[in-house]
Formats: sequence, structure tokens, C-alpha cells
Amino acid sequence: RKKKKNWSLPSINLTLDQWLDILGFVLLGIALFTLLSFLSANQGVITGEWLRLLRQGFGWGAYLTPLFLGGVGLWLVLRDFGDKLPHVTPLQVVGLALGYLNFLVTAHLIAALVMFEGDLRTAFEAAAQAGHGGGHLGLLLGRWLLQGLGVGGLIVVLITWCFIVIACLFGVTVRDVETIVRHLWSQLRAAPTRPLPKVTGLAPPVDQTRMPRRAESASAEQIPVHTPASNASGAPSAQATRAEQKQTLLIGDDQVWQVPAYEEILNPGNGQDVSAEILREQARLLEITLESLGAPARVREINHGPVVTQFAIEPLVLTFPSGKETKVKVSRIKSLADDLALALEAKTLRIEAPIPGKQLIGVEIPNPEISLVALRDVMESKKFAAVKSPLRLGLGQDVSGHPFVTDLTAMPHLLIAGTTGSGKSVCINSIIAALLLQKTPNELKFLMVDPKRVELTGYSGIPHLLSKVVVDMERVTSALKWVLREMDGRYRKFSEARATHIRDYNERVAPKMGEKRLPYIVVVIDELADLMMMAPQETERSLCRIAQMARATGIHLVVATQRPSVDVVTGLIKANFPARIAFNVASSIDSRVILDLPGAEQLLGQGDMLFLPPDAPTPMRLQGAFVSNEELRRLVHFWKEQGKPEGISSARPVQRPLWADLQDKEQEIEYEDALLPDVIDLVLKEQRASISLFQRKLRIGYTRSARIMDILEENGVVGPQPPGGKAREVFPEAARRLLDPQSQDVQNFEYEDELMPDVIDLILRKEEASISLFQRTFHIGYTRGARIMDVLEENDVVGPQPPGGQTRDIRPKIARSIQALLSRNPGAG
Repeated sequence: RKKKKNWSLPSINLTLDQWLDILGFVLLGIALFTLLSFLSANQGVITGEWLRLLRQGFGWGAYLTPLFLGGVGLWLVLRDFGDKLPHVTPLQVVGLALGYLNFLVTAHLIAALVMFEGDLRTAFEAAAQAGHGGGHLGLLLGRWLLQGLGVGGLIVVLITWCFIVIACLFGVTVRDVETIVRHLWSQLRAAPTRPLPKVTGLAPPVDQTRMPRRAESASAEQIPVHTPASNASGAPSAQATRAEQKQTLLIGDDQVWQVPAYEEILNPGNGQDVSAEILREQARLLEITLESLGAPARVREINHGPVVTQFAIEPLVLTFPSGKETKVKVSRIKSLADDLALALEAKTLRIEAPIPGKQLIGVEIPNPEISLVALRDVMESKKFAAVKSPLRLGLGQDVSGHPFVTDLTAMPHLLIAGTTGSGKSVCINSIIAALLLQKTPNELKFLMVDPKRVELTGYSGIPHLLSKVVVDMERVTSALKWVLREMDGRYRKFSEARATHIRDYNERVAPKMGEKRLPYIVVVIDELADLMMMAPQETERSLCRIAQMARATGIHLVVATQRPSVDVVTGLIKANFPARIAFNVASSIDSRVILDLPGAEQLLGQGDMLFLPPDAPTPMRLQGAFVSNEELRRLVHFWKEQGKPEGISSARPVQRPLWADLQDKEQEIEYEDALLPDVIDLVLKEQRASISLFQRKLRIGYTRSARIMDILEENGVVGPQPPGGKAREVFPEAARRLLDPQSQDVQNFEYEDELMPDVIDLILRKEEASISLFQRTFHIGYTRGARIMDVLEENDVVGPQPPGGQTRDIRPKIARSIQALLSRNPGAG
């Protein structure tokens, strides 16, 4: 017997997204069908019955059916078409449904009162039968509310219902409604009666009172009005500046130096006027925005600066539905920086929380137009004249428009970082110009390092320079070594004269002993990254030692870089440069490297800076003083007309291989590498020479290896490079001649310490050299031991200090040559 087959409907396996798409298209079809039915004059049986059901059920709300169904269907179909589609929350869906029901009840009440006569309940039913008002659905809801509350209660419920719908659809709170109503009411009132915040930095000053505060009485106390910057510390002090500008100092018997007058060299700035009403409108908008974001605050001060305007706000108290009150947290306001920038249409926005010394939070918004801060305006201010310091600097103006003056001797070294075009080079020029406008060559000397050859070369020829602007990277390390020797020489002078620092020596000791005053020395390095790439260990060691010890001797560093990464601004360098300036940088990581906190990546460029003083925990925002190229040319020409550079007069004789260019010699001195003896030993041992061999054995770079190869070829140690990649020919006799004990370098060995012969003997006996070894053996201090080690390193007896605390390399051949020289001539030092 055959089995009966069980027939079943095929299963439909559709995903949720597919079902939603189908529902969306169905709703769109119903909406289009309903809309065409309303617009058509000739209606069929189905069309007419459909419209009759809509009118009976929803009354006047039937005409909203195509819009409602079409909107829902369109949203379902296009829900995955990108971010441009508005996001609908469940609360908004509930609000839309409640709003439609409120419309039906309200429309039914209006239709019953206007279109029908008699009892209200009878009019309700007649309106539903006629398809008016809210239809049967409006009748059902309205009759239930009318029986329970009456007409008055029904109206109150409908009004409350409207506020609930608005809150659900737009997320508006009662506090927001209150703020909007207060704002509209304040606009209707007369402008003079509107309490205004304080505005500083404007001309003319406006009489302002304190803004109203929540939970404050109507008779709030008035905020004290501060004097604007244009009428206070920014005003020029004519008598003080003229007295300083006409000061002349005598050098020797016939040379008289005169500092230039500010007005002859520098140009004044062009401050931009701003409308106080615009700033007040921004303050109102800031308050409304904070209120709408759930962080109410009031603007208490408006500080208008050259680049940004700082709105000083005070957080208010939040009241919760439970009655609990709490003040808005500072972190809450700081997290709203992006929202505030969007509302205020600002390119970037910085929040300083809190403002140092105040119970306020600073919101800094860029100005539409940047005001030029001229160096002349800063140097002619009363604040600049009030600072009595040998190396005072006018860096620019703060966010309030006040001149900002600092002291290089108090820093005592300055580290500057910023990307190209941020204002770093202009800042360096303004620092140099400010010092040249105050100090004569006998009071101040410059040592300038400019690897890029474009920033500082314009100062060549002024009498303040110790030597030409250093542009060759090979000479930078030697220049820093000379600075170290000069520092040690000055400390010896101070020790002999029992002076504590340079000012004590110049004011008390030098006049009594009949000696010249020691000038201050400012070392300006325009690009630190190039130095760290060439000789990182020597550069870091020299800079750190100068930064640690040179303050009392009057030697100060101004170091700049456009790449503030951790391999350039190392931890040791940053620790010894407590004063730092950050211009606009590429990222918050670079900002943390230079300032130890983010913020520099939000600066505007063109001189906008964050200055971190050595005695402040947080940086302050400044607009740097501007100096044009024409002003610099006038300044350089003024000093060139008075005299030429006189060269360096170091505290002790300078011998090779130290920085020969500092002696202003015209002849070129051949540069000799400290590893040359080791290279010659390697060549004699291997009987071959190549750049790759030097790199592997001596662990040096290609550039240094190639330079050593050039020296060997010029001195006949190796032959020229043959074609085909063959090895160079080696000449052992020429190599041995370079290591001859009677060479000129050994004959010119100079030293000052009487222990030097014993030190050489100790090194050859122990086959090691360290400062601690010298201290233990000869019972001397650290400073004397370090000075002996420097002389040994400069004369290639020992190698440089390797990283990780390892011992130095010893060059026994050179040590024996010096020992033989000293035995023949004990007075060689």
C-alpha cells in the first residue's frame, strides 16, 4: 500500500533586516495610495471606503496619515544609507505617538466647541459621527478625560501633554526652557539695564556690573573694574627708557659704545579695536551653551588679548530633582571643549582650568583678527622699565593684552620648540634683538650656532659676536667644549677672588683689582636636532654640564628645535632646562615632550605660544613679540658702524684641537678626528682600509668614516679608490709617520695642572682612566679631576665617555709620546 505524502507550505527564511525592508515598502505604498485617494476627485468603492474608515477613526488626523506612514516607511527603507539619516531614539518615537494622540483630542475638543451646539458630550459624539475633530479615537480619549476632569481639567492636561511631547521629541528640559525664556525677556528689555561682565583690554573702558547669578539676590555686589592693559602696564615709561637708551660705556681708552634708541630701530604695533558688544554677545552665547550642556556657569571677566579672548567663567550650582545641590565640576567643563568650539564657531578652543590665583575657569577663543604685538611696544612699557635685570626679555603680551617681561638670568636657560611657521625663529630674533638694544659688546657676547645657515647668519659682523656664526656641524662640538673651558676658567677666577657669581665679581672684585668686567655670554643654538643626529652623546653631555653649572658664571643657553621628540629633547636635557617655550606642534605627544602636558597642539601659530617659567607649575599663553627683517637690518647696521668683533679672550690658552675659529684666524685649520690613532692602528693591523671596516670595528657612522678616509688619503696613508670596487693600497710608513712622537700635536701639548705628569704615569701603569681614580690616588676634588680628564680627552689620551658607565678607551701610544715629551721638557705645560 502506497504511503500518503505529507504536503506542507515552504518555509520562508527571511532575516530581520529583510522583514523591515518589506514593511517599509508596504508603508510607503499605503501612504502613496492614501495621498492619491485624498487628491483624486473620482473615487472607487475601495478608495471611498478606505477614506471613510480613516475619517471615522481619526477625523482630521486622517490627513496626517500619509505623512506619518510615509515617514516611517522611508526611514525603514533608508535606515542603512549612511550617517546623514537622522537618528531616532525610542523616546522620540514615544513622543511622536503622544503628540499625534494629543492632536486628536485637541482637534476633537475644538470641533465640538465650534462646529456643534448643545451639550458638550453630545457635541463630542456628533463630531465623531461626522468624521470631524479626532474621529472615534479622539472621542474615546476626550470623553474619558472629560468625564473624569471636566473641561478645565481637560485643557490643563492637554497643555501639560504638549510640554511632555516637546521634551520627548527635542530633549528640552525645564532648565533649558527657563534659560530661553530669560534670554528672550532680556532681549525685550532695554540694553542699558542688562548687567554686563567685566571687559578688559578694550578702549575706551566700559562701566560694567556683575552678571546675575542663580540663587543670588537681586542686589548682587559689583565686580571691581580693573584698568585695561592699554592704560596700565602697557603705557610707555618715557623717562626710564630714554635714560637707558642714552647710556654710554667706555671700553679701554678710546672706544665708546652707545646703545640704539628704540624708536630709531623698531616700529610700533597696530592694535586692532574690537566691539565690546560683540564680546558680550559671545559671553551670552557661551553661558547659554554651557547651560544647555548641563554645566551652567556665568562669565565674570572678559580679557581681550592680541590673539585670543579669555572668558573667565564661574561654575554654578546644579539642582537635582531630589533637591540635592552640587557645583559643576571643573572636569565637566573641560570635557565640553569641542562642543563649545562648535557653538562659538571657533577654529580651536583652549580651556585653562583653573586660572592661576583665581576661582575661575578660562575659556580662550581665537579673535577674528590678530593684533600685531611689536617688540617696541613691549620694551617701552612701564612693566619692562620696572624690571631691573641685566638680561631682561620682552617676550610679548598675555591673554589680557599686558606686556610680559621675564629675565634670562633667572631662567637661566631657555628651550624653544615649534613647527615650521609657528613663530619659533621670530621668537629667537626678538630675544636677540631685545638684548642687542640694551647691552653693549663689553657687557654681552653671543655665540651663535646655525646649522641651517639662514636664520642667524644675518648677525655676522656685529661686535657682540665671539666669532663668526657657526654653520659647520664639525665645529659645534668643539665650540661647546670651549664654553665648558670658559666656564671652568671663570669659576677659577671667582674662587681666587672669593666671588660667588658674575654680578658679585663685576661689581665688587673687578674694580678693586683693576680688571675688566666679565661679559655675559648667551649661546644661541637654532636647531638642536641636527646636533643630536651628528654627536648625540657629546652634545647631550656638554649641554647638560653647561646648564647645570654655568648660571653663576653668566653663561646662558637658548636652544631651539622644530622636532621635539624624545630622541632630540632627552630627559636629561629637559631636566636642565626648566624654562621652556612651546609654539604650535604637530601632536599632543610633542607637546608633552616639551611641556610635560598637552595643549601646544591647539595653538594658532604666528607667534601664539605657551611659556613655562621655571617657578610655575602650568604654562601661560602669550603672543610673541614680532621683529621684522627690516628692523633687524637696521639694528645690525647700527652695531656694525660702531665696531667689528674683537674675538674671544678666554680664561686660559686655547690649544689645538679646540675651536681654532674662535681665535679669528684667517687660515683654515685641518680638522682631525679623535679616533685617528685607533684608525691607523686598525689599518696597520689589518693591512687594508675601507669605510665599511671603520664602521664595523669602531662603531661609527658612514659620514665620520668617510671623513676619516679622506684624511688618510690626504696624508698618504692610503691610495685613491681604484675602479671596480678593489681595495685601496695601504702605505705603512706614512701611517707610522702620523703616529711619530715628535709630531706637532704632541709638541704643543699644554696643561695647567701640576699633577699632569703623574696622571700620565698613572694611566700607563693602571691602563685605565676615570675621575674617581684621580680623586683616590691624588686626594683631589671632583672639579679638579674632571678638569684633568677634559685635558686628556682633548689631546686624545683617552676617548670619550661611553654610555652605560663603561670605562674610557686608553691610547697608550699617545700617552707614551706625551710622557717622553714631558721627561725631556718638564716645563712643557
